Formats: sequence, structure tokens, C-alpha cells
Amino acid sequence: MNPQAFVELVSTVTAAIAGRPVDKQLEAFLNDSFPASGPLFADIVAACKVGVAEGWLCKHEGGGVKYGRIAKPTPATHGYSIDVVDMENLAGPHHVHPLGEVDLIMPLEGDARFDGAPAGWLVYGPGSAHCPTVNQGRAYVLYLLPEGQITFTKS
Repeated sequence: MNPQAFVELVSTVTAAIAGRPVDKQLEAFLNDSFPASGPLFADIVAACKVGVAEGWLCKHEGGGVKYGRIAKPTPATHGYSIDVVDMENLAGPHHVHPLGEVDLIMPLEGDARFDGAPAGWLVYGPGSAHCPTVNQGRAYVLYLLPEGQITFTKS
């Protein structure tokens, strides 16, 4: 596994969601099509573990959150940026998703939850905002941003 192969793996998902509205119907589609019990989920978790161990994924750290953008939005990623965070029992910085956010929650330790959600997909619609929070353990969260759009705020 390397960064290019990782982007190609995740692009399997972005190809499936290209052109779809970023909403709760997309969340249902993703959880049905690429469930936490399925092979693609397992492949993405394994790839994240390799990337973090090799230092090309989550290579930055701030406020206890390890993070990194592995791909900017391009035609190859169907207009989505690809980021991964590694969080354990903490809240990250507040931000707004101008065009929405698509999250893949990958618990690593304990019964980790991301914004209260277990392993699988969570979708925030356009204009939504939150302080991303992992509790009850440690998790990787892969997030896809349409056009890479995110706005960090002060609260």
C-alpha cells in the first residue's frame, strides 16, 4: 500500500457517490453498499493502519488530533478531497461543511464512536457544522469533502 494505491482504493467509493446529493439518503446508500462488515471497509482500515505506520497518513498533529489530507479534489477522486484523522476520546476543532461531509468511522480501540455513531458511514449535509468528537475509544475517520470545502470556525 502506498498513497496512490490508497487514493485508488477510496476512489471506489467516490465513483459510487459522484453526482449524488450529500444527504441522509447517501448515508443509507453507503451503509448498504459498503457496510462496516464488508470487504471494502476492511481494506480501507488495513490501508489506514499501513499509512499511519509508514508515516504518509495522519502525518500532522494538532490539539491531540493526528490528521492529513491524502488527496485534493480531482477528476480521479470525482471532485472529493480525501482526509483521515486519528482521534481518541476528544473533540476536534469546530468547522462548517459548505457542501457537506461524508465520513467513514473506523473504531480501533474500545467501542469508539464518532459524533455518537458506530463503525460505518455518517453523512452531514451542505451547511452543516460540528466539533468532530470521538468518545469511548480511538478511531480513524476518513472524510470526503465535495470540492475539498471546509471552513474552520472559532466555535
